[in-house]
Formats: sequence, structure tokens, C-alpha cells
Amino acid sequence: MNAITLAPDLEKHAEKWARRSGQSLDALVAKALERLLEDLEDYAAAEEALKDYDPSTNVSLEDVMRRFDLED
Repeated sequence: MNAITLAPDLEKHAEKWARRSGQSLDALVAKALERLLEDLEDYAAAEEALKDYDPSTNVSLEDVMRRFDLED
């Protein structure tokens, strides 16, 4: 793993959570970075999908329920 420098307060806080979760600080930071990267990828994919979004194609819940005969 590459060396990183954390602000002292952040390092203390991270060390506390690493101990509480029974893992090393390196493992905690690696997992946090992995989750951040996954979130960034998801966000980028959502942004890409929204480029072609056309609100005029929206269908109301009531219309869906009527179409599939789900009305009460």
C-alpha cells in the first residue's frame, strides 16, 4: 500500500474504528477507499444514464396499477 498522511484527528478517529472493527488501520483505509471508488463509479454511471433521460416518458404509479390491473 502507498503511504498516506492523515490529519492527526482523522487518524485517531480511524484508528478507533479500526480497533472496534478488529482490523488494521491499513485494512480500514483500503476498504473505505474501495467503497468510495465504487460509489464514484456508480455516480458516474448514473450521470451517464441521465444524459438520455426524457421526463416526458414517465408513467404515473396510477397508470401502472391500472395497466396491470392492480387497482384496489
